[in-house]
Amino acid sequence: MTKLVAALLVLGLNAYVYFFMASEDVIPDREHFAEFPDEIGGWRCSERETLEDGIIRRLVVSDYLSCVFVGPSRDRGVHLYVGYHERQTRDGATGKSTAIHPPEHCLPGSGWDVIDSDIVPVEVGPGGEAKRFIIAKGNHRSLVYFWYHSRGRVIARGHEKILYMFLDRARYGRTDGSLVRFTVPIVRGDVESAEATFREFAGNVTPLLSDYVPE
Repeated sequence: MTKLVAALLVLGLNAYVYFFMASEDVIPDREHFAEFPDEIGGWRCSERETLEDGIIRRLVVSDYLSCVFVGPSRDRGVHLYVGYHERQTRDGATGKSTAIHPPEHCLPGSGWDVIDSDIVPVEVGPGGEAKRFIIAKGNHRSLVYFWYHSRGRVIARGHEKILYMFLDRARYGRTDGSLVRFTVPIVRGDVESAEATFREFAGNVTPLLSDYVPE
């Protein structure tokens, strides 16, 4: 019963914001990821990943960056994905949502199992919270950090992202936002080394994001 009431409140708030408050989407100016540097603090992206058209349609992403950056030691790379959505609304004609897809919904479909999950403080960049996963596929393990980087906020929890999206649409006409995800291979079970790699690389990347993900 509680979930039903909460769902009805969210739907009611969404309808109120849409019909009685800001009704036109404001798309802020930003740099495109085509201009994002391929070399950052000794880390280098040698070849950017181009997502297939079908994946882009499923993600309904407006702009994205996807690449493995290799560090100075070259002992491992970090896969960085940043997907930007210029609006997170529902198309009135098709009914299709343009909202960000949470990674935990997509990982099982690509063969990865989440074996550990937590919400932790983000200790690099602007601060906030991130979701931290350890994922497994066969004998392979990876460390994943991701967060919603939306209008100056770093958010881990989906319901907070939705709440702020409603409020910002009402006040500013904006629903834009992005998903930022780092994936680090865990070599020989050494999680601490993967954590250190994430912190080093993310510390170089996060100061650059505000040009591509508007605050």
